Amino acid sequence: MKEILIITHSKDNASIEMVTKSLEAKGAKAIRLNTDFFPLKSNLEATYGEGQQSLFYVDEHGVRHDLNNLEAVWYRRSRLSTGINEVMEAKYLRPTVKEVQRSFWGIMASLEVFTFDPYHTIKTADEKPLQLKIAQSLGLNIPKSLVCNSPDAVKVFKETCPNGIVTKMMSSFAIYEDGKENVVYTNELSDEDIADMEGLQLCPMTFQEKIEKKVELRITIVGDKIFTAAIDSQVSEKAKLDWRRDGHDMIEDWVPYELPDEIGQKLLKLMDELRLNYGAIDMIVTPENKYVFLEINPVGEFFWLQIYSDLSISEAIAEVLLGERMRRI
Repeated sequence: MKEILIITHSKDNASIEMVTKSLEAKGAKAIRLNTDFFPLKSNLEATYGEGQQSLFYVDEHGVRHDLNNLEAVWYRRSRLSTGINEVMEAKYLRPTVKEVQRSFWGIMASLEVFTFDPYHTIKTADEKPLQLKIAQSLGLNIPKSLVCNSPDAVKVFKETCPNGIVTKMMSSFAIYEDGKENVVYTNELSDEDIADMEGLQLCPMTFQEKIEKKVELRITIVGDKIFTAAIDSQVSEKAKLDWRRDGHDMIEDWVPYELPDEIGQKLLKLMDELRLNYGAIDMIVTPENKYVFLEINPVGEFFWLQIYSDLSISEAIAEVLLGERMRRI
């Protein structure tokens, strides 16, 4: 029986169960490693020497797993060191968390098995300026973009964008007030905003030309398989600039979409360049049917597309993990 290690956390969504069921349907076994329980409630034991290495994992339930015969690893999510701040003195916290991370990812890097996708590969591929540079080199349309912390540069950039400009963050940027998470979405900048940008000096941002939308696409690539869904975000005033603003109410509105082969081939080349086996890509289709690449998320979500758009993404993931579909190594 082939065994697959899934690196995630205990509060991850339905995607874990989807892939687990697809693996089990193929006669494989999924071993779930919840990173939020490491190191407080679970153990890793890695031994090296005398020409050999071995690895065992004791989960939060006390079950000991032999990880020496894995077929593959699926890196999904990480929440290492959760709760450790509650049991450790502050002066030891930072070096301890760093040691937990180095130990965990060092052990995972030493595994001689296929990883979907390696942690260091994901971190590099997640760099948005790199994505735009490669996408453009492959002939994909991208928005005119500026990344800077200079208010003067933004003012000059706006003059080159007759339809206006929008701003976004490179990370999953959120501000927490009174225990509430306030996510920073894509926003259009007014003349008043541009006139008052002193704070930009302290926090660089990404600025892009505003592009009119016919539909927005979510393109999920697994190995060499392309799944595409579309949403008409323009029917919602809240979602016109960023569909996520009305994401909860529109989650069932995604429909399968036939992506032109020319665009699909370029996106597969993008995956090759980034050395990714999985990627969730956001694109815009303009009213003139021009396809514009926005970004790729190396570990982007897919569960709602499988539920509401009937795309068999989890099955394709299982196929790559089991070596039944093309792998980028």
